[in-house]
Amino acid sequence: MKERRVKRIGFACIALLLTLVLAAPAAALEFGARAYWWFPNFSADLRADLSGIAGTTTDMKEVLGVGNQSYPSVEAYFWAGRHHLSAQYTPVNYSGTTTLVQPVTFRGVTYNPGAYVETDLKLRMIDVEYQFDLLNLENVLAGFSLGPILKVKYLDGEARLNAPTVLAGDQKETFGVPVPMVGLGAHVGLLANILEARARVTGIAYSGSWFLEGLADVSWTPFPFLDIHGGYKIMKLKVDRSELYLNSQFAGPYVAVTVGF
Repeated sequence: MKERRVKRIGFACIALLLTLVLAAPAAALEFGARAYWWFPNFSADLRADLSGIAGTTTDMKEVLGVGNQSYPSVEAYFWAGRHHLSAQYTPVNYSGTTTLVQPVTFRGVTYNPGAYVETDLKLRMIDVEYQFDLLNLENVLAGFSLGPILKVKYLDGEARLNAPTVLAGDQKETFGVPVPMVGLGAHVGLLANILEARARVTGIAYSGSWFLEGLADVSWTPFPFLDIHGGYKIMKLKVDRSELYLNSQFAGPYVAVTVGF
């Protein structure tokens, strides 16, 4: 019931974001696309229960051999005056192989020491975000804006363990839910239209689960319509459902390129 309620809230937030932007004045229109490449340091604890059989809370890096990965994101945005709407897609894929040195129980199956285990963690994230510039001061530096953010993150995930030598050793747990988030965004023009900085943070907590996302970057505009970004992003994700527990953190630098009109 709680998950269905979160889904209803998420879909309502998406409808509200679209309504706000479509009602915006047609002045000062800007649109474009942005491509990111993120290099985060990854850590995660994972547990999957089944039918009353408690799983093992397992460090995915230290016990399952899952290492760091880098991956892209793509974003499309539309600005109308003080109104900013964007949609972003991020595919996250982690995998690792190891020979266990301690027992791990996952979805009712116990993998004993000496078992060769393959692990996969996949997260597909779609973010729809709306920001309204509550403050828009053109005379501070080369421009300054600050405003609240409404965001919906749709998270589709899969955690899988496979051990060919273990009976029923290929097990996976899936989940998917839209999560409404709130936050704050700021933009500072440092040098006319050549050098700019921005920062955003969004988050939510509910029913033992929580999400937190933040980024800060500086962008350089060497040519009209083209921005080059360098920044740092952190994402903390905790999912605590009836049969799944995932407590993870992703944090590290990224680069990005924006083409806007």
